[in-house]
Amino acid sequence: MTRNLTAFAAAIVCCVFSSQGGFAQKLVDPTTVAPEHREAAEKRRAEQIRQRDCAQEADAEKVMPRERTAFLNRCLEAKTANVK
Repeated sequence: MTRNLTAFAAAIVCCVFSSQGGFAQKLVDPTTVAPEHREAAEKRRAEQIRQRDCAQEADAEKVMPRERTAFLNRCLEAKTANVK
């Protein structure tokens, strides 16, 4: 019984320390990417900035969690329409 608990505790400790936290993604830096992937990195960075701006707007307007997804989708659609 003690041996099973020890093995279980060891497995739990391994899982806790090996898993990464829910950290936000860093902004992509196009200058650190290979030249052939730079255009895609620039597009990804622009998208990340739009997402971050919309999330900040949602925080500033104190959008309720149940309405946040709809707010973010509308905001991203509006920003995408303005870019094109």
